[in-house]
Formats: sequence, structure tokens, C-alpha cells
Amino acid sequence: MSLADMMLSVLEESGLLALWQSASPWLALDERQLIFVLATPVFLAVTVLEYLKIRHNPLLMDTREAVRNFTLGAGYQATELLFAGIIAFPVYALCYHYRLFELELNWLTGFLTFLGVDFCFYWMHRASHRIRWFWAAHVVHHSSERMNFSTAMRQNPTNIFNGGWAFYLPMALLGFNPVWIGIAYALSLVYQFFVHTTLVGRLPRWIERVFNTPGHHRVHHGRNPDYIDRNYGGTLIIWDRVFGTFTDEDARIPVDYGITRPAPSNNLFVLWTHEYVDLFRDMARPGGLVSRLNHLWKPPEWERPASPASGTQHARATLKPERPE
Repeated sequence: MSLADMMLSVLEESGLLALWQSASPWLALDERQLIFVLATPVFLAVTVLEYLKIRHNPLLMDTREAVRNFTLGAGYQATELLFAGIIAFPVYALCYHYRLFELELNWLTGFLTFLGVDFCFYWMHRASHRIRWFWAAHVVHHSSERMNFSTAMRQNPTNIFNGGWAFYLPMALLGFNPVWIGIAYALSLVYQFFVHTTLVGRLPRWIERVFNTPGHHRVHHGRNPDYIDRNYGGTLIIWDRVFGTFTDEDARIPVDYGITRPAPSNNLFVLWTHEYVDLFRDMARPGGLVSRLNHLWKPPEWERPASPASGTQHARATLKPERPE
């Protein structure tokens, strides 16, 4: 039996063939994508309202950058639409075929799906900062020096190729239907859109204790030494509290947004690729194969001990250069 026949058999037996056909590689408009389509008018409406409030403050809003952010978001959605069905879906189908438990959708399994997806998101997001291969794609989201709703759309179309989706595969192996996982993930991203703003201050204490809030996420986007690489949570902030990565927003320390080594250009292609270029340049320096490959999975600021001091700097974890006056 060929690999293609085996995959088709797995899809049929797992009950996901119909979904695979509807989510064809060329138009993967499944439930997850449908949620984004339905949410887009809401995103645009609140973005316009925010824009009207802050448009005169260049520290909070730059119209050209906002347009660029939505263009980046459109590129991200396009590659997800075209390639998720080819790259990620067959692997999810395979894992779900060998699932450990038969789970029916009810209130309990629905809640566990939400909780599991949020837990997996925390570790995927944390890896996106602490493993350079993942950071090469995620850096685009952090490279803006402003925090507004358009920043939420600032994504890298290479995300689907980096393999961050693999962090959710254990859920399919446990028996959570990939459709449920996709819906929970999409709803989480919709929620996270609304934490990208400076217009919402501190919320009631119980909300701040449990949920990711605009204040928590402003910290996450800071390049201040006190804030950098903190608050990885998606919908919930409890994982950061449990695993020691939580930092509260401090009014005495204004958030300095962005990355410590700004992208060399605002050209879209440069924004997408500049960290990949630096990564592969570091890997190309002389040395053994293992030491070169270490750049892929070591933290972004890591340098080989014997490497020249002129090696590239991490775009998040080094002190930012002084700005010209």
C-alpha cells in the first residue's frame, strides 16, 4: 500500500475524510477559518474606533504602519488558507486515528478542549520566544514599536511552515477531534486580538488573576529588561503564574514596545525574513555541524562560545540601541 493510500485509509477510518475534502489544500475554509471571516468585520470596527481616539498620537498610532499590519495579517491568513490542509491536517488526522480515548463532544469535553488548547498555546508561545527557529517567524509580531489593535494582525505568513501547530498534536492523540481543537484555537486568537490596546487599563482583580488582559499583554510586548519574554498566556494568565513567567504591569515602568534590534526595513519581505537571514548567517559561520545546528533550537540570543563577537544580536533579549534624538 502506498503512502497516499494509507493516508486516505486513515482519513476514512477516522471520520475526517469529509472535513479533509471540504478543507482542500486550495481553499481550506474550515470552521476555524470561518470564525476568522466572521470576526473580521468586528476587528475592523473596533480598530476604526480605536484609530479615531489615538490617531493624533504618533507614539500610539501610525496610519501607514496600521495598513502594513493588516497587510501582514492578510499574508498570514493566505498561507494558512492555502497550506494548512497540505501540511498540518494530515498529521492531525494521523494522530486522531491512533487516539487513546473516544471522546464525545459535551460541556465537559468542550471545556477540556478550551483548557488544553490554552495550555498548549502557552508552551507554543513560550517556545516562539525561547527557540530561535520559532522566533524567526514570531519576531514580526513583536517588531512594532506601537501597541494597538492593528498590531494583533501583524503576523508572519511563514508560521504554517515553522511547525508551531505541532504543539497541539498531543490533544488529537488523546482523542480531541481536530475540528474542536481548531475552533478553540480560533476563538482564542479572536480573544487575543482585543488585548492589543492601550485604551483599557487595569480590570477587576479576579479578571486580572485568571485571564490575559491588555495590561498583561502590554508587558509581553515590552522590550524593557523587567518585561521582556514574560506573560505568554493566550486566553488565561494562570499558566504564567504556575510556571513562573508572570510579570504585572508597573505604572512606574512605562512599556517600551518593540524588539531590541529593530528590523532593518519596513519592506514586507524584509519583515518576514530578516531573522531567518540572521539565523542562517549564524549557522553558516565555521564550526562543527552540531554547533551550527544549535542555532535552530537554542534561545535567540545564544551565540557559539567560539564565534566572533560580530555575530548577530538577538532581537529581543539584548539591550536596545540608543535612539537618535
